[in-house]
Amino acid sequence: MIGDNVSSNDSGVKSILGDPRNALIRMSIPLIVSLFFTSIYNVVDAMWVAGIGVNALAGVGFVTPIFTAIMGIGNGLGAGSASSLSKYIGEDNKSKADNGSIHTMFITLFFSLVITLVLWVFLRPILVYMGAGSTIGYALEYGNIIVLGSVFVILSNAIYGILRGEGDAKRTMYAMIATSILNMVLDPLFIYVFGMGVAGAAYATIISLAFVNIVLLYWFYVGRSTYLKPFIGNFKFSRGITFDILKVGLPASLELINNAVFAALFSLLLTIVSGTDAVAVYSSGWRIVTIGTMPMLAVGTALISVVGANYGAHNFENIRIVHRYSMKISIILGVVCAIVTYMFAPWIVMLFSYADSSVSLSGSLIDFLHCIVFFYPTMAVGVNSTYVFQGVGKGVTAMFQTIFRESGFTLFFAVLFSMILGWGEFGAWLGIVIGELVANNITMEWANLYIKSLIRSKE
Repeated sequence: MIGDNVSSNDSGVKSILGDPRNALIRMSIPLIVSLFFTSIYNVVDAMWVAGIGVNALAGVGFVTPIFTAIMGIGNGLGAGSASSLSKYIGEDNKSKADNGSIHTMFITLFFSLVITLVLWVFLRPILVYMGAGSTIGYALEYGNIIVLGSVFVILSNAIYGILRGEGDAKRTMYAMIATSILNMVLDPLFIYVFGMGVAGAAYATIISLAFVNIVLLYWFYVGRSTYLKPFIGNFKFSRGITFDILKVGLPASLELINNAVFAALFSLLLTIVSGTDAVAVYSSGWRIVTIGTMPMLAVGTALISVVGANYGAHNFENIRIVHRYSMKISIILGVVCAIVTYMFAPWIVMLFSYADSSVSLSGSLIDFLHCIVFFYPTMAVGVNSTYVFQGVGKGVTAMFQTIFRESGFTLFFAVLFSMILGWGEFGAWLGIVIGELVANNITMEWANLYIKSLIRSKE
C-alpha cells in the first residue's frame, strides 16, 4: 500500500484517502486562506488603479476577462492534474503519479507558448470587439504586459494542481499568499512612486507570479520535499496519462475561458445598455464578489482531489458523503458572506471611490453588491456538483454544465431583463442572480443522479 512505501512527505496522501469529511476540511482551510489573499490582492489592485481615474479602471476592466481566461487555462490544467494524479494515488500507483506530474509540466509549457503567441497577435482586435472604445489605450498598456507574462500565470496554477493532487494544500496556500502580498506591496510603488500608471499594476502582477514560480520549482527540484517527483528521469510518454490530464484539463480550461467570454459579453451588454462606467462598476464589483464566493470555490477545489482519490479506490459511497458535506458547508459560508457583503457594501465601495474621478461610481457599486449577493447560496450547490464531475474525470460534462449556466441561462436572463424588458444595468445584474439560481439547482440534481449510478454499479 502507499502508506507502506513512500517517504515522510505523504501526510496529504493519507488524508485524501482517509475520512472524506476530514479530508475536505483539511484541504479546504488552506485553500480558503490562499484564495482570500488572492481576492484581496485583486481588490487592492483595482483600488490603486481607481486613483488614476474611471477610464483607467474601465480599461483594466476590459482586460480582466482576458486575464481570467489565461488563469483559467492554468487552473484548468491544474484541475486535470489534480484529478488524474489523485486517481493514480488512489489506485496505489506512485510511479504513474510521478510520471503524470512531469507530464503536467510539459503540457503546461506547451499551452503557455501557444496562448502567449495567440493573444499577442489578437489582443487589440479582441479589446475593440469587447467595446473598449476610448479606454483602449489603458487596456493595451495593461494587457500587453499581462500577455507577455502568461507563462508565469499558467505555470503557477498548473503546479498548484500537482500539489493538490497529492493532498498538499498548505504549500499552495504559502505560495498564493506570497504572490498576493508581494503584488500588494509592488502595486503602489510601480503605479505611483515610479509613475508607471496602469502598466505598473501589470508589472507588479507578473513580477509577483515570476517570484512564486521560482519558489514552487525550488520545492520540487532543489528541496525535493514533495511527495510527487516531476523529474525528467520519471518521464515516459504516455497517451493515457496525457489523455487523463487533458480530458479534465482542457474542458476545465474552456469552462473558465467561457467565464471570461461571458464577462466580455456581459461588459459589451453593459456598454450597450448603460455605457463604459457600467463596465467599471461591474469589473470593480466583481472583485468583491470573488471574495464573497471564494470560500465556496475553495471547498469545490478541495473536493476534486478527495473525489478523485476515492474514485480511484472505488469508494463511491465516500463520494456521496463528501459531496453532500461540501454543499452543506458551502451553503453556510455563502449565506454568511452574502449577509456581510450586503451590510457593509457602503464601506466596501469607498475603496473604489476615494478619488474625485471615480466617486460617481459609488451609488451604482452599492446597488450592484446589494443585488448580486443573492446568488451566493445557490452557487454553493452548483460549484460543488460540477467539481464532482471533474474529480471523476468527466471534464466534458463539467464544461457543459458551466457553459449551460453562464452562457446559457445567465446571459439569457441578463439580456431579457436589461434589453428586452428595458431594466438597464440592474436587469443585467438580476439576470446573473436568476440564471445561477436555475442552473445550479439543475446541476445539483445531475450530480446526485450520477453518484447514485456509481454506487449501484458496485452493488
